[in-house]
Amino acid sequence: MEPEIKAALIALLDAIKNSNATVVAAEMTRLDDFAVRGAATLHPQLLHFLERRSYAKAVMFLGGESDIPVGLCGGRATRAEVGAGKAGGV
Repeated sequence: MEPEIKAALIALLDAIKNSNATVVAAEMTRLDDFAVRGAATLHPQLLHFLERRSYAKAVMFLGGESDIPVGLCGGRATRAEVGAGKAGGV
């Protein structure tokens, strides 16, 4: 399933770049379906990226990158912000 996910991600990011709303909607629907169908079998980090629509990070993960930046998920502060006492954001 991962090759299909990667192809859908690449198509989605290309459609975003080209402002092709029809393809964006179709690929997002496909990615949502992959997340549901793969919930029990996909790597938890990949599933996290798909569920939160962190598509660029999902591509990085599938590309084997190990230094994926930590970001805001669900409104939580990043690790750096928590360590610096900025639990929130301005």
